[in-house]
Amino acid sequence: MSTNESGALARFGVTDREIEEALGRVKVSAVDYADLYFEYCQSESVSMEEGIVKRATKSVGQGVGVRATAGEKTGFAYSDELTAKDLNIAADTARYIANSVQGTAAVPVTHRPAPARDLYPHDRATIEVATRDRVTLLNAIDAEARRYDPRIKNVMAAYNTEYKVMLVATSDGLMVGDIQPLSRLQVTCIAEENGNRQVGTFGGGGRIGLDYFQNDQRYLHFAREAAREAILNLSAVDAPAGVMPVVLGGGWPGILLHEAIGHGLEADFNRKKTSAFSNLLGKKVASDVCTIVDDGTLPFRRGSLNVDDEGTPTSRTVLIEKGILRGYITDKLNARLMGIPVTGNGRRESYQSVVLPRMTNTFMLAGESDPQDIIKSVRKGLYAVSFGGGQVDITSGKFVFGCTEAYMIENGKVTRPIKGAMLIGNGPDAMHRVSMIGNDMQLDPGIGTCGKAGQGVPVGVGQPHLRMDQMTLGGTRT
Repeated sequence: MSTNESGALARFGVTDREIEEALGRVKVSAVDYADLYFEYCQSESVSMEEGIVKRATKSVGQGVGVRATAGEKTGFAYSDELTAKDLNIAADTARYIANSVQGTAAVPVTHRPAPARDLYPHDRATIEVATRDRVTLLNAIDAEARRYDPRIKNVMAAYNTEYKVMLVATSDGLMVGDIQPLSRLQVTCIAEENGNRQVGTFGGGGRIGLDYFQNDQRYLHFAREAAREAILNLSAVDAPAGVMPVVLGGGWPGILLHEAIGHGLEADFNRKKTSAFSNLLGKKVASDVCTIVDDGTLPFRRGSLNVDDEGTPTSRTVLIEKGILRGYITDKLNARLMGIPVTGNGRRESYQSVVLPRMTNTFMLAGESDPQDIIKSVRKGLYAVSFGGGQVDITSGKFVFGCTEAYMIENGKVTRPIKGAMLIGNGPDAMHRVSMIGNDMQLDPGIGTCGKAGQGVPVGVGQPHLRMDQMTLGGTRT
């Protein structure tokens, strides 16, 4: 038994025998698959506004989720008590929901592989940061942002950490555990001039500790970037409306790929035929220059995992290769029902949540164009550097995204900053309109949280600069 599994068993106060008995109660002949997911999670957060600590929280929770799948049906129950009695009640409930008779025989769990890699080797001490050290960090950020420009009137900053221990035991004889740290620092600045108020934001993080933000005073860079965006937007003019070429910047603009393309490639939507990409494996769904992957194996990244929440090692999955749809994002249930490979993307928000196929780090690979040449190729268009919120319809692929930092491109040069720009389009259609891809692929700074079916999980996105030949821009100027 590895250190992760033995440590998790001690943490949860359960024994091999209790796990095997609970699995035996739920895994009967009519049940295709069953698993127990144990979780301990400690979260801490300190936030500051107007130079004052407005909130400091610490929460600790633990419990177990029990799942039984029979055909397309899923029975699920959870308990925040980890006694043998409560574990067995949850097992009986999950089995009952799946409409299966009671089981009696224990299911032996004999295969306990340690993760073959450790993508985020941090001890607990590097994740748990004293409240006073968090406050010191946030005070320095507040001062740096205000020092950037006297027009910065308010600074909001928050430093959040999470220390999670998980253990999953399955009816096919697998038991595997993992320790998953997570940190995020977010800064928002409000600038004001002559009654004009504008906002700028910047943040980052990953499966890292405090040293990441302290190295090279990265936390001060976060403050300056948030202040810079707020000050920039004071001089921004209203965005035009119309159809025009759009150049997307590298890194965080990959959130458009995540929402407009990535969700449509999750296996549950395709199994149910509710995705715009259903039944299109092997077909052309994007321009020839587009290759998109989902990769949960990148060290220290926010969306990375040693194993997913079903105990499957994460992988690098090619979704679209040179415009051709090559694969979907799968968990065990949907992979079995569709007869396709398991990709290690079974994820859940907590032990209280069912497993869903979810993205990890989703990004477009680099192309061959110089980013400056991409901009020079546009006579009149939009240069979108950063996005805020957005919406997408999985079935149709239609999306709407708001730009938080954007500029006009005029005669091949980046000119005026604009505000209120909304990108409107259709994911599959937009991918066919990608004509140039930069050689500067970069990942986002580590701020993404993906929502699906009421669950939020940490994710990463990324892309190089790219040109879309024609997109609809929603604005207030004609």
